[in-house]
Amino acid sequence: MSATSEPKLTPRPPIVVVMGHVDHGKTTLLDYIRKSNVAGKEAGGITQSVGAYEIVHTDRKITFIDTPGHEAFTKMRSRGASIADLAILVVAAEEGLKPQTKEVIKILNDTKTPFVVAINKVDKPEANIEKVKNELTGEGVLLEGYGGHVSFEPISAKTGQNVNELIDLILLAADYESLTYSAEAEATGFILEAKVDPRRGMEVTAIVKNGTLRQGDDIVTASAKGKVKILENFRGQKATELLPSSPALIIGFESLPQVGEAFTAGKNISTESVNKIIVAENRGITQANAQNENAIKFIVKASDSGSLEALSAIMKSLPCEKPVLILDESVGDIGDNDVKNAIASKAIIIGFKNKVSKSTKNLAEIQKVRILVGDIVYHLIKDIEVILMKPEAAAVTGRLEVLAVFSQAKLQKQLVGGKVVDGVMKNRANVEIHRVTPPSPDADPSKAVDTDPHLVGHGKIVSLQTGKLEVNQVEAGKECGFIVNSSMAIQKGDHIIIK
Repeated sequence: MSATSEPKLTPRPPIVVVMGHVDHGKTTLLDYIRKSNVAGKEAGGITQSVGAYEIVHTDRKITFIDTPGHEAFTKMRSRGASIADLAILVVAAEEGLKPQTKEVIKILNDTKTPFVVAINKVDKPEANIEKVKNELTGEGVLLEGYGGHVSFEPISAKTGQNVNELIDLILLAADYESLTYSAEAEATGFILEAKVDPRRGMEVTAIVKNGTLRQGDDIVTASAKGKVKILENFRGQKATELLPSSPALIIGFESLPQVGEAFTAGKNISTESVNKIIVAENRGITQANAQNENAIKFIVKASDSGSLEALSAIMKSLPCEKPVLILDESVGDIGDNDVKNAIASKAIIIGFKNKVSKSTKNLAEIQKVRILVGDIVYHLIKDIEVILMKPEAAAVTGRLEVLAVFSQAKLQKQLVGGKVVDGVMKNRANVEIHRVTPPSPDADPSKAVDTDPHLVGHGKIVSLQTGKLEVNQVEAGKECGFIVNSSMAIQKGDHIIIK
C-alpha cells in the first residue's frame, strides 16, 4: 500500500479509568471533575454501574470511566483497564493500600495500562502521604522521586485541592501514548453497559476507540447484533455520529451484548459472529444443574448486565456446606416464566433492582416459590447468606392456602375454608401456620422484600369436611372446610402445613 493510500490518522482524546479501593474517593473525584452530584446519590455508597463522561480541560477533551470499587467487581475493573488508555489509581492518604488497591495494581500491570497515582483525602488530619508512598514502593509502584517514573499528585477530591494538577498529569501521560484514530475506518470500541429499558428496549452504553460510529450503522459483537437506530452522547443528546473516545448510548441491539465485549459498526460489515449466542454461556437451566438435587439453586435477575454479573460473582463466592448453583441469570423484571423455571428446578429467585408484578407474586406464593428482591447489594447478600445458613426443612406432606375464615368465636374451634395446593391435608393432623408478613409502613424501602411465608403458630385439625361430609383426607387441587384448634388466629392467605 502506498503512503498516499494509507488512512489519515488524527489525534484522539485519552480514555481514562479511575480505579482504587471502595470508599477511597473515586466517585467523589469524578463528581468534582464533572461538577455533578453523583457521589451522594449512590445507593449504599457503592457505584454499581460503569459510567463514562467527557470533560474539557485546557481546551482538550478527556473521557473518564468510573468502575465499581467493590472486590466482587474484579472482571469489570479488569475490562475497564483494557478499555482505557490510562488510569488514575486513587489511594486514601489516611488508610493507605487495601486488598482491592493491590488487586488494581496487579490488573494495571497485567494489562500494561499506564497510570498516575492520586493520593486522596490529604485534607484529613490523619493523612500520611509518606506512608502511602512507602507502601506503593513495597508493591513495586516506584513514584517519581522514589526511584521510579510513576507520576503522582496529593489531592483532595472533596475540596478540589490539586485536582487540576492531576488532570495535567493525565494529559502529559496521554501525549506520551500518541493516541490516534482513522475517521474513515469502521467504528470499533467496547460495550460498557447493557440493560433493558421498558420504553426503548435494549439500551447499550459503549465507547468508541476507532472510526466513526453513525446512526444507521449495522453493529455486531461476538454475542449480539443490531442496527444503530438511536444514537446519543453522554449527555443524552441525539447525535448522528460520534468520534473515538466518545461515550455512546445505542438503541437498536436485538439482544443484550456482554459487558466488556468489543464491537464493530459500519455499512455491510461481516456477520460471521452474529449467530454466536450468549444464552448457553450465561443463561439457561442446564441438565446437570437441574439433576443436582443436593445443591441450593438460584435464578438471578437484575436491572442491568453489570449488576447481574457482579451479583452472580458474589453469590458464587459465599461459603456454604452445599453447592450453590445459579441455574439462570438474566436482565429484566421477574416474571411468570421465572417462577415456572423455579418450580421445575426447585430454585429460589433473587432479584436486584427489578420489579415483580402482583400476578407473579401470587403465582409464586401458590407454587411455594421464594422470591427475594432488593436495591442494595450488601443487604441482599446478607439475606442470601441467611438462606444458605438455614438447616434443611423437614419434608412437607400437605399444604393448604386459607381462602376464608368463617368463625373465630373460640380459637380452639376456628372454622376455616381453603384449597389444598400441595400433597394432602389429613383429619386430626398436627399443623403449622405460616404467614407472609407485610412490610411495615416505616420499613426501609431499600431493603430486600421477603415474600416467603414464615411460621407464626401451631395447631391441630379437629374436623375436615368436603361439602357436608366428614373425610379423612383431601388431595391437592380440592377445596375443603375444617376446624382448627390453635392459639394463633388464622388469617386469609395463611398457609396450613402438615409435616
